[in-house]
Amino acid sequence: MPTIRSKNATRHQLIFFIDKILFTFTKAKVTQTPDFDVKLLPFDNPLAFNRFVLKRILVAPLNWGLGHVTRCIPLIQELERLGAEVLLGSDGVALHLLKAEFPHLQVLELPSYRIRYQPGNMVWNIGRQLPRIVWAVRSEQWATERAVRALGIKGILSDNRYGCFSKRANSVMLTHQLRLRVPGPALEWSANGVLRLALSKFDAVWVPDVADADCLSGELSHGPAVHPKTHYAGVLSRMQAYEREYEYDVAVVLSGPEPQRGILEQRLLDQAISLPQKFIFVQGRTQAKKHYYAADNVEVVSYLTSRDLNAVLLASKTLVCRSGYSSIMDLVALGKKAILIPTPGQTEQEYLAAYFAERNAYLIQKQESIDLLAGIMNVGRTSGIPAGEYRTDAFKGLLREWVESL
Repeated sequence: MPTIRSKNATRHQLIFFIDKILFTFTKAKVTQTPDFDVKLLPFDNPLAFNRFVLKRILVAPLNWGLGHVTRCIPLIQELERLGAEVLLGSDGVALHLLKAEFPHLQVLELPSYRIRYQPGNMVWNIGRQLPRIVWAVRSEQWATERAVRALGIKGILSDNRYGCFSKRANSVMLTHQLRLRVPGPALEWSANGVLRLALSKFDAVWVPDVADADCLSGELSHGPAVHPKTHYAGVLSRMQAYEREYEYDVAVVLSGPEPQRGILEQRLLDQAISLPQKFIFVQGRTQAKKHYYAADNVEVVSYLTSRDLNAVLLASKTLVCRSGYSSIMDLVALGKKAILIPTPGQTEQEYLAAYFAERNAYLIQKQESIDLLAGIMNVGRTSGIPAGEYRTDAFKGLLREWVESL
């Protein structure tokens, strides 16, 4: 057994040392780009890209589940309120949601990472997809640089897209991952070295959390400085709390990479059909709008826009979702209690689940042993986090200063 562990550790260390070498290559200056046009999706306003308009800003969330794109929604809304012209950049389900939320804005289709998340070890899952991920980062560097040159972009807000930066535009990384949690100290040291290298290409780092000890992200974004210009932007959520009568007993909000999203949906659906409570499942599948009933007590919708989802969550007594950071910020904004189910092997979600379990804020269940009825019966014993305990508008001052400086 010790020999097996030693081999696994060596394999994992090798993966991250290769990662570091490859990322060193991707951080090289972009002096020439491949001969392809900036891929803008069709838009019916020929004056949309007047090159002489000031304050044109690219907002580019990562397409890994929906958390990265949903927490960018309040930023995009505030940028428009400030008079900036916003260009949106992403791919896949995140891009579909952006188009549904902001049909009046132009979208730049960025290269897809095409990440799939199989059960088991996170390091191995990501490591074996590393060549494709590195190429996607390099490709989005090229696409971003061409967009900046062609469209006169002044600022870039990148949510965990490490190739979306340019020396010709003020580039900000939005992330709560200032410290990666990876099994093994040597492995963690290597991974965080790569992270610091990636963040160094940006002019500033914005953390969607508060700076004090009573924070939401714990050790993930609090500790030794990783960038000289790190700012805590406060909680970012598209949700708002208000009074609404209950319509559902349980709302299940699904997200995350496949196949784990689908596995969780099927396990919860199988149990919900046999229970007396009234359920609504929001699948997090933004490619096409679907709405049907899986049983008399189980309503299923493929996705909801922010306004509709806000109403559904407030109309539900109990929520079930992943323990992703953006989901937790939404729970905090709404003041709702929830059952959190971390994605198996995803260390960040497992850490956040344990962090809030210690505070007795949320009920935690493992995907492999879900007991939906027991969760519904016991969630009332948790404290939750009351709406209003954390400000959700603190980011506005930071955003305004940044826009004025462009």
